[in-house]
Amino acid sequence: MPDTWRAIASRKKAEQASRIPAAWTLPPSFPGPETTNVLDVPRKCGLLSAAELRITEEYDATGLVAELAAGRLKSVDIVRAFSKRAAIAHQLTNCLTEIFFESALERATALDAYYSQHGKPMGPLHGLPISLKDSFHIAGHDSCIGYCGYAFNPATTSAPLVQLLLAAGAVLYVKTNVPQTLMALDSHNNLFGRVLNPANLRLTAGGSSGGEGALLAMRGSPLGVGTDVGGSIRIPAWANGLFGIKPSAGRVPYAGQANPGPPGGSKVGIMASAGPIAHSARDCALFLEAVAEGKPWELDPDIVFGAWEAQGVDLGREVRVGVVRSDGVVRPVPAVLRLLDSVAGRLRGAGVRVVDVDISALLKRAHSIANGLFSADGYGFIFDVLGQTGEPLSPWLQGRLRQKDPKTLAQVAELQARRDELRTELLRVWADVDVLLTPVAPHPVPPIDGFGAVGLVKGNIGGAQAD
Repeated sequence: MPDTWRAIASRKKAEQASRIPAAWTLPPSFPGPETTNVLDVPRKCGLLSAAELRITEEYDATGLVAELAAGRLKSVDIVRAFSKRAAIAHQLTNCLTEIFFESALERATALDAYYSQHGKPMGPLHGLPISLKDSFHIAGHDSCIGYCGYAFNPATTSAPLVQLLLAAGAVLYVKTNVPQTLMALDSHNNLFGRVLNPANLRLTAGGSSGGEGALLAMRGSPLGVGTDVGGSIRIPAWANGLFGIKPSAGRVPYAGQANPGPPGGSKVGIMASAGPIAHSARDCALFLEAVAEGKPWELDPDIVFGAWEAQGVDLGREVRVGVVRSDGVVRPVPAVLRLLDSVAGRLRGAGVRVVDVDISALLKRAHSIANGLFSADGYGFIFDVLGQTGEPLSPWLQGRLRQKDPKTLAQVAELQARRDELRTELLRVWADVDVLLTPVAPHPVPPIDGFGAVGLVKGNIGGAQAD
């Protein structure tokens, strides 16, 4: 008789705990019983040396790469510092899934030896520790994506992006926590539990790359990689005060991942993207440049050859920024609109042309089309996986996700036709502006399980109202 989901989760958590060195365990006094903001615990707990605090706090990823390339810092010291800080972050926010500090330190040692022998870095990310969302296959490690039924089934091959990062000299040391099914805006699953927001433990850390968001906010990673189809990079970046980019699909290798739906399902639905979560805009550029240098079209068939060729941009006119105030589903609260006005005002003060753009009708149609494509298989695959271990839906998904009849070929084709029509209309919008400035959400960061949708908060929190 197979293990139940509770037994599997107990075994998996015990395995995870065993991979955190005892010397990196927080003293019982941290955090205090009334503490809600744990961002300063790594600095105060006494587990990190002065050098480790400097490494993890005074550099972004670009700065660390520069220090490594110049030989002023060693990879083994950087990897140890971030591994230790990641362990501390996990004890406070439950942000990790797979932990492999020992093999990471071995690779860092080998990279330092390479530098000593050759007098130059191995690649553009030489010696830099990088964290990855749990969905990325790394040979020898699980990719559970919040399913108890996926546990204890390690990947035999690594995803193309993982191969590319390793070839660029990166050091992989942890994978990060996600919501069950990857389809929730709050990162909770029955296998590893819930990710907490380190700035306020009562608030969501976002989803579905919520573990990445919490880990970077704790400075337990200099650079993370998430995935996004409906906000899964952008929402955790927003919730944790970070930078994040959702590239267009087909720019960064996405193949070779654990997916919550049937194999190939995204080809008839909506393709997701892989992208960076970072401490600075230049770190996002660092990641994308390293991907470009790695010739991603040779690893992932969805990447078009030549799509990364650098081209100078000369608009021959002033840059134009369009301000979008509503998605046609939810009207932002006044505080969000004031912030939008403030940013627009600063841009105007810098000589940028700023115009209001009303595309709410188009975005409302996008909501409808996306919901239809997400449920193309009626969520049958998800419920089959959960049924294998008797696992229930996580709280945020209960009442929101129910099994339906799969859509017919004609229904899927009709949705794709509507999407193509919508994309064509949006191209006309881009003919008039170079940037669209929009809120990430119509409200401040909500409490745990407080999101109702990307644009709607349960219980009208913060005054958000449906249009």
